[in-house]
Amino acid sequence: MRIMQRVQQLEHAARALGWHGFLIPDVEVLGARFTAVARIRPEVHRWRSRNGWEPVLDPSGFRSWSEPRTHDHLPLPGVDLIGTLVPVTKSRRALRSCGSLMTLAPCTVVLPGDHPYRPWPLVELDYYGIGVVQSGTSGPAKLILSPEDRSPEFGSSPFTRWLLEVLYSRALERAADSAGNTTC
Repeated sequence: MRIMQRVQQLEHAARALGWHGFLIPDVEVLGARFTAVARIRPEVHRWRSRNGWEPVLDPSGFRSWSEPRTHDHLPLPGVDLIGTLVPVTKSRRALRSCGSLMTLAPCTVVLPGDHPYRPWPLVELDYYGIGVVQSGTSGPAKLILSPEDRSPEFGSSPFTRWLLEVLYSRALERAADSAGNTTC
């Protein structure tokens, strides 16, 4: 699928979910590739800009953030991770594609608009709280299953905090680049 068609498909999916923010494509973590939907936190961004807290992209620095005696304060995350979108061609691939991502934020698989309805994989996805959207490149997407936010069950981690910094950096790039200003 062409890049612009993929972007349109993901924009339609995010709208069907009611997720508003920047589409941040090609994020790869935990062995999965996905598109994040993130929203810049304006008040936090202003504070961080005034105080010289640019996004911290080096993951090694986050170990010290978990030790209060070595680092007595942390900047707040500059973005909220609204959710993750994972395009898949078949619903049977959905659980494997979203398995580890559901620990970070609500995860939704995006099926092609012409994908046939099959109840079995959808029952399993519903059990795990994974959302399902059917989306083509034209017209609105169809919300099949709403995702659940299971991330509180797993708690926060230095890894999650580092990912928010990466997404903050990429969202700032999107905001600065009017051609790449892909929001939903």
